[in-house]
Amino acid sequence: MATDSSNHTPKQVLVCQHRSCQAEGSADVLAAFEEVAKDTDFKIKGTDCQGQCSCGPTVRVVPEETWYYRVQPSDVRRIVEQHLKEGKPVDEKLNPRIHLRFGF
Repeated sequence: MATDSSNHTPKQVLVCQHRSCQAEGSADVLAAFEEVAKDTDFKIKGTDCQGQCSCGPTVRVVPEETWYYRVQPSDVRRIVEQHLKEGKPVDEKLNPRIHLRFGF
């Protein structure tokens, strides 16, 4: 069965701009996302606190609720290419407080 792409919700990238994340460079992360994703349909938005202050800069991808932590501008291209375009989250940047993993 074919899917109806008209109901497709574009991914949004929410980059925390609260003072604790800004102290860790979130303004540069936001600028990097805006630059790298400028020719895509992804929505890039700065937000207020996302509640992960000790793990900032925090980046959240919605609607699937993927949370990245300690994101640096050098991580942005990989997140855009691997996650947003290919659908494969960047495992080593996933926030371990939200995306629990067990080494069995």
